[in-house]
Amino acid sequence: MEKFDIIIIGAGPAGMTAALNCLRAGKTVLVLESESFGGQISFSPRVENFPTYQQVSGSDLMDKLYEQISEWGARIELERAEKIEKTDNGFCVTTDYAQYKCISVILATGVKPRHIGIPREEELIGSGVSYCALCDGAFYADEEVAVIGDANTAIQYAIVLSGYCKHVHVCALFDKLFADKAITDVLLARNNVSVNYRLALKEFLGKDELSGLRFENTVTEEQVTIDCKCAFICIGQIPNNKAFEDLVQLDPAGYIVSDESCKTSCDGIFVAGDCRTKHIRQLVTAASDGSIAAFNACKYVDEVNAHKCVMY
Repeated sequence: MEKFDIIIIGAGPAGMTAALNCLRAGKTVLVLESESFGGQISFSPRVENFPTYQQVSGSDLMDKLYEQISEWGARIELERAEKIEKTDNGFCVTTDYAQYKCISVILATGVKPRHIGIPREEELIGSGVSYCALCDGAFYADEEVAVIGDANTAIQYAIVLSGYCKHVHVCALFDKLFADKAITDVLLARNNVSVNYRLALKEFLGKDELSGLRFENTVTEEQVTIDCKCAFICIGQIPNNKAFEDLVQLDPAGYIVSDESCKTSCDGIFVAGDCRTKHIRQLVTAASDGSIAAFNACKYVDEVNAHKCVMY
């Protein structure tokens, strides 16, 4: 069984920043990623709030970070971490392909899209229900589509879709949008975009493929129908921490409990990025977490190794 100083679970901005700093400190590092490198930000068409870049796509930025940790010698495997066990000498991480040993673990598992939770949602995924406009938007060129959500990701998706879709219906649950003013202004200037407020989705219409959506106005209880070929659902995220709930403390929403030290309730396990309890979840704060978690994980590894030397 291969052994590393530090295993990092997740290859988004937090995980790869952690890897970079651990490698620069001379530690052996394994990065495990279950889906695609770069995390959620890699699907963002335009990043404007990261230092040094006036504007850059999320995928380009994450590609650069991936290249950077690769050049520093990171071992990177596309495997899903299914279990972490505490051992006498550190931890054993079991994936869907193998087992690995390490002294310390950094959890940077990120989040996944939240489903809206009404009948036929799962059934229509790929047939008119999507959670990623960048992945599926091109399939609906010249069609009417809907974006359900009111924050940055939803508004960015709507802007992208307005570039090639006939019309984009933005459907917000509340009476306002919660996205940054800069991108909201861009959205509202588009002629083929309409914003609909106080709408709660009640039903997906259509048999084998989506043909429309039925909403209820949250104030008047009026029934509103919007014809569209695809609904892009952007209503938040769920942390990917279920596999580790018996090892580290989670809050009621499923986020790993941690303060700014990025330490968890389990000695030797650290956490970074959107999967932990925090007030602000942005690209730059994920990178910050990665650096802090790396510093403390490296310190932990050094203390464990120093203790072994004293014992022997």
